[in-house]
Amino acid sequence: MFKRNSTRKREVLSLFLTLAIIFTCTFLFTGCVNKPVKENKTEISESVNYPLKIKDSYNREVTIDKEPTRIVSIAPNITETVFALGKGEKLVGKTDYCDYPKDVKKVQTIGSLTKPNIEKIVELKPDVVIASTHFKKEVLSKLEKLNIKVLVLYGAETFDGVYDTINKVGEVLNAKSQASKLVTNMKEKVANVTNKVKNSNKPKVYYVVSYGKMGDFTATGDTFIGSMIEMAGGINVAKDSTKWQYSIEKLVEKNPDIIICSKYFNTKKGIEISNGYKDLKAIKNEKLVEIDNNLLDRQGPRIADGLEDLAKIIHPDLFK
Repeated sequence: MFKRNSTRKREVLSLFLTLAIIFTCTFLFTGCVNKPVKENKTEISESVNYPLKIKDSYNREVTIDKEPTRIVSIAPNITETVFALGKGEKLVGKTDYCDYPKDVKKVQTIGSLTKPNIEKIVELKPDVVIASTHFKKEVLSKLEKLNIKVLVLYGAETFDGVYDTINKVGEVLNAKSQASKLVTNMKEKVANVTNKVKNSNKPKVYYVVSYGKMGDFTATGDTFIGSMIEMAGGINVAKDSTKWQYSIEKLVEKNPDIIICSKYFNTKKGIEISNGYKDLKAIKNEKLVEIDNNLLDRQGPRIADGLEDLAKIIHPDLFK
């Protein structure tokens, strides 16, 4: 598919597809689309009372004895959330895939998402380790036996699920007001997008996860990204399929108006010369558009930006 960075691409794509398939679910748009943002009139306390008991996504009640000053993140979306809440200086460990914001480069790595280095985590002496959707229970068991405090936080694959995770991280890190402001700003951005596109024409859109020798994978109707395409004012041509799988025959039949792909790994150039793709209407009309897929894949503070970027691609005239 590509001559350069093929090993890295396979690793990233394999990880993405594994996570995506595991956590695929059906999305109900009620409460997501065109719903006005209500002002939160309730005062939120600036400080959290410790010890704090919180139920994580494994339905475990975890007690946080004091405000964490040493945090290890085992997920890019958690890392981005920690920084967005103004607690980046307390992050002492992150995964190889945590590359945003730039300041995270200074933080020591604890290895991969699925196989973190247990010894390295212990060496960093964290007050809390925060993991997300990819986290394996055998890793949790090993860390618990070493008396390492672990929280696994992920919500439903919807915007409300993202907001819930951000608020929980904010509570754990004594940043409830920062989390509330962040979520409010995200909701406003989402509402702005959905309001702008609600009366627009809906072009047919196809989102490329993988193609060619790696197989044809896309954001099907049971995925968060698939729902985001619809929220951004497009018709997801793959909405009648599930589990990210699609066929080139179906794609040729649907012949989308717009194709969206990752800006990484020379994906666009590869698609333009790929059999089955190169003759599509979107390619011929120069409607193959790149996006930073991290904004869509990582269900964290930047996902509202991802929705906005999708809408700008689908309806550029509405976002001038």
